[in-house]
Amino acid sequence: MASVLFQSHLHSLPLVARGKVRDIYSVGEDLLLIVTTDRLSAFDVVLPTPIPGKGEVLTRISDFWFSRLGHLIPNQLTGIAPESVVPAEERPQVSGRSVVVKKLRPLPIEAIVRGYLVGSGWKEYQRHGSVSGIPLPPGLREAEKLPQPLFTPSTKAEAGTHDENISFERAEEIVGRAIARQVRDAAVALYREAAEYAAGRGILIADTKFEFGLDESGVLYLIDEALTPDSSRFWPAESYAPGATPPSFDKQYVRDWLESIGWNKQAPGPQLPPEVVAKTSEKYREALHRLTGTA
Repeated sequence: MASVLFQSHLHSLPLVARGKVRDIYSVGEDLLLIVTTDRLSAFDVVLPTPIPGKGEVLTRISDFWFSRLGHLIPNQLTGIAPESVVPAEERPQVSGRSVVVKKLRPLPIEAIVRGYLVGSGWKEYQRHGSVSGIPLPPGLREAEKLPQPLFTPSTKAEAGTHDENISFERAEEIVGRAIARQVRDAAVALYREAAEYAAGRGILIADTKFEFGLDESGVLYLIDEALTPDSSRFWPAESYAPGATPPSFDKQYVRDWLESIGWNKQAPGPQLPPEVVAKTSEKYREALHRLTGTA
């Protein structure tokens, strides 16, 4: 795995933005270099402790899914080697953890698909019998598989703020009716195919978040990351039983530890102890191995 990188410092390219996990640089007029760091965010706060190898794992898993699901929708990848757009002295910062992508216009919503009743969806269901306002049958248990995948969009929060679940009607108002329906249909199709594949590899994808962008012609693309432990809830199939949330391959392990110490979920976040860092790194790598068959 690559060496630990909390933040990239590339001086050869203009910095466009630093997200919670990714640093984005401009490459000419129509390309971007996305560097996936080892930063970890939880409850929308970037924690001060990096997870070794995380950026490489996320990049490899995303690239796997972009390739596997490319027949469903075009994606951001160009196939250009990241090492080719920076000088030799900066290549260690990008090698194994970066992609060169098309410069697209990101949509201002996140496309969340839920296959199981968990998290904020479970909390809403207990109170109102619905998820994102979508009525569900009575008597469902925590972590139960939903009758069909649900598309439950949200707003896209800035660093340090929280995403807000919105109705599909509100998503239509934000991005337009036609685009909202394209996003919904693409997100559900991506989830269905990925969930079927992952189940055969011993992973249940409880829910996931996609991001989409448009090119100058209005064509919809899958962007950002795809079906990683950062953007999804991965459960080991062998530990799954409705009625309780099973242990996961994603950063839920960190969230649980943060909840246990009574953190107020406000920045700055606490330092993670070595055992939490090691266990989290192990979970990310196991997800990579199960999904792709590689170490």
